[in-house]
Amino acid sequence: MKSNDLYSRENELRQNGIRLICGIDEAGRGPLAGPVCAAACVLPAGLEIPGLNDSKKLSEKRREELYAQITAQALAWAVCLVDEKTIDEINILQATLRAMRGAVSRLSLTPELCLVDGNRDPDLGLPTQTVVKGDASCACVAAASILAKVTRDRLMREYDVLYPGYGFAVHKGYGTKAHYAALDELGLCPIHRRSFLKRYGSA
Repeated sequence: MKSNDLYSRENELRQNGIRLICGIDEAGRGPLAGPVCAAACVLPAGLEIPGLNDSKKLSEKRREELYAQITAQALAWAVCLVDEKTIDEINILQATLRAMRGAVSRLSLTPELCLVDGNRDPDLGLPTQTVVKGDASCACVAAASILAKVTRDRLMREYDVLYPGYGFAVHKGYGTKAHYAALDELGLCPIHRRSFLKRYGSA
């Protein structure tokens, strides 16, 4: 499979009789604040979306444009957020896998096969293949990465209004210099992940 051909894997699976292929990816494993978001997306056979790519390789404007196209043209899609309190309780890996299961459970159809970005099987109760760097090599996983990223970024912009001064609209909760400077000045706010920020206490 050519690394730049997003559609090869799914086309090959369809030639083997698998039609409903669901891509699954997450956004927000690394930030210091806010939820982790997972998305599940089933694209129709033959659909090629110009410019589709791993969400990390796209501008915010382009992600928003592709989000609109994906949600309009997908056979089914869903997202699931797991909040920072749950992340602190069960750890970020388990929270991510829970979000993936939640996204798949919200789909309006049952996939025949799930392609999950990364190397961890989230135990979906469905046929599953893990795909390292799947968001850069499989169209449905790339689509899911965009759905997850846009959903989470929109929420972090809302949090920026609720909790001003931290810069959530800019860094989306990631550990930038500006974010740490705000933490030093303001301390923790309700959406910070305490397990990621133990040196700031639990206030």
